Amino acid sequence: MDFALILFIALVLTGVVALWDRLLGARKRTASAATGRSVVSDTGELVTKEKVGPSIIVEYARAFFPVILLVFVLRSFVVEPFRIPSGSMLPTLYIGDFILVDKFRYGIRLPIVNLRIFPTGAPRRGEVMVFRYPHDDSINFIKRVIGLPGDEIVYDQKRLFINGTEVQQVKSDSYQLETSRKELDVIEFSEVVGASTHSILNDRGRTSRTMTISVPDGSYFVMGDNRDHSNDSRFWGFVPERNIVGRAFLVWFSWNSNDGGVNWSRIGHTIP
Repeated sequence: MDFALILFIALVLTGVVALWDRLLGARKRTASAATGRSVVSDTGELVTKEKVGPSIIVEYARAFFPVILLVFVLRSFVVEPFRIPSGSMLPTLYIGDFILVDKFRYGIRLPIVNLRIFPTGAPRRGEVMVFRYPHDDSINFIKRVIGLPGDEIVYDQKRLFINGTEVQQVKSDSYQLETSRKELDVIEFSEVVGASTHSILNDRGRTSRTMTISVPDGSYFVMGDNRDHSNDSRFWGFVPERNIVGRAFLVWFSWNSNDGGVNWSRIGHTIP
């Protein structure tokens, strides 16, 4: 089940209990206390009835409701955390990076249904975007925006062209990249798309498909920075506007699964 839906259900349940207690439960306890009186026990002692307090369920609901409400509002409309599960965005994002996504940049959306109700902006070329996978809305993907609505994209022999202009790639390094399956012989390039200067990887051992495609209205063409090891628009198509979640902008935590420790150098890293 989607975490946003779980959070929404928790918010509703705690809110209903807290509201019921405020409108009815508290009045009943006040009335019970007002009618309380001292009585004489079987031993002849004077005993005073104790004031009835809220149940443990009500206490927990009243305590957690404002916290859940704050988290729900921040997560739905301001910023949302995600974890990077794969290497498709290497070398920009590592497996185990925990990132923050700006939910406000691309428009205010209704939680759960992800329907945009107020536009505040649109994705730009070069930005790293989180979106719901078009073929399964329960899965979140993260890729770099390459093509905007109306753009013509050509990918030929690992060279990228946008509207007839080749995106310049400058070689910056070459090395062996260790993965869970095997060691890859990769070349790292510096690339400029839009206002973003970032690094990409090409695998010497893999060939690429050649394609020419036009981006339809209301959709976006996305690619991973690990160009030969990314499941992106080259294979499954475009990202509709309704699937957009937000823009990734910061690595707030990183866990190195190989060493089993915190990758301190990654914390605070901005995402180009």
